[in-house]
Amino acid sequence: MRSIWNGAISFGLVSIPIKLVNATESHSISFRQIHLDDGGRIRYRKVCELDGEEVSTAEIGKGYEEADGSIIPITDEDLAQLPIATTKTIEIVSFVPADEIDPLQMDAAYYLAANGPTAAKPYTLLREALKRSRRVAIAKYALRGRERLGMLRVVDDVIAMHGLLWPDEIRAPEGVAPEGKVSVRDAELDLADALMATLGEVEMASLTDEYREAVEAMITAKSEGAFEPATEAEVEPAGGKVIDLMAALENSVRAAKASRGEAGSESGSKAGSKAGAEVTPIRRKSAAAPKTASAPKAVGGKKSTASTAGKKTAAGTKKSASRKSTTAKSTAKSTAKTAAKSTARAATKSTSKAASAKKATAKKAAPRKRASA
Repeated sequence: MRSIWNGAISFGLVSIPIKLVNATESHSISFRQIHLDDGGRIRYRKVCELDGEEVSTAEIGKGYEEADGSIIPITDEDLAQLPIATTKTIEIVSFVPADEIDPLQMDAAYYLAANGPTAAKPYTLLREALKRSRRVAIAKYALRGRERLGMLRVVDDVIAMHGLLWPDEIRAPEGVAPEGKVSVRDAELDLADALMATLGEVEMASLTDEYREAVEAMITAKSEGAFEPATEAEVEPAGGKVIDLMAALENSVRAAKASRGEAGSESGSKAGSKAGAEVTPIRRKSAAAPKTASAPKAVGGKKSTASTAGKKTAAGTKKSASRKSTTAKSTAKSTAKTAAKSTARAATKSTSKAASAKKATAKKAAPRKRASA
C-alpha cells in the first residue's frame, strides 16, 4: 500500500520511524455532470477573476481571506517553518482506557508501518506494551496543513491510528432529545430485550452495501443494453401514525424468529426468555381493574382454562352423585324383592304345615266317634 506521510512516533525518548498508510477506502460510486441534450461532460474551469484567464493546477496556491476581502498568500514553505513539534512526528501524550474515547470523536483510520529495519524493534515494543496494558495511546500529529488528534491501538500485529476530532469540534446535543416526559413500561422493555436477543449478533464481515451493488448492476445492464426499469414501489409515508408499541414489538420478535428459521415463531410473542431469544409472557393490566383476586377472565373471546376445568369438575361430581343414587335405588329394589320372596315362601310353608296338622287331627278324631256309636 502506498504511504501518504512519512515521519516518526515519539514515545518518550524512543523514536520509531513510520509510514502512514490509509486503512480505509471509499467504495461509493461517483457520477459526472453531463449535458442532458447531447450527453457532453460539464467541466468547471479554474479562471482567475482578475484577468479572466484559465489557470492550471500548478499555478494555483493557497491564501487566507481577511474580513475586508484582501488575500494573504500562504505557501507550503511558510507552513513547514512553523514551530510545531508534530510537523513530522506523531507525539504520544498519554495512555488511557479505550472506553474513555467517545465514538463521536472517531475520524479517518490509518495503519502505521515500521519504516526500515531499525524501526522493527521499537515498533514491536510499543505494540506489545499497548497489548499488555489494554490501553490506547493519545497522540498529536500534523497532516494536510493542520494539527490533529489521534488514537493509537493494536489491530492484529499492526499499530493503527484513528484520527480524532478535537473536543471542541463535538457539538452538544441541544434540542435533539424528544420534548416532554416520556415513560416506558417494564413490559415494553422486556419485549425490547427479547427482540434484541432474537436478532442476536451479526458477523460484521457479512454486511454489504446493497445500494451500491444495485447501482453497479444497473450500470452494467445499461452498458449492455439490457436494462429494464422496474416499477416504482409504493412507499407509505411514515409520519403521523399512532402505533401500538407493544404489538409492534411482538410482531418484530415473531418476524425476527421467522427470518432466523426458529421453531415456534408464530407464538414468539407469548413465550421465551432473553437468553433463548424468546419473549416472556406479559400480562396486560387495565388501570381501572381492581386488584382483588377473582376468577380468570375470558381472553380473546374464549373461556379461561380454570373456568372450564371448574365446570368440568362440577359436571363430573354431579354425574358421580347420580350414579351413586341410581346404584342405591337398584340395591334397595333388589333387597325389597328378595325380602318379599322370602316372606312369601315362609308364609307358604307355614300354611302347608297348618293344613297337614288339621288333616292329622281329623283322622285321629274319626274312629273315636264310631266306637261310641
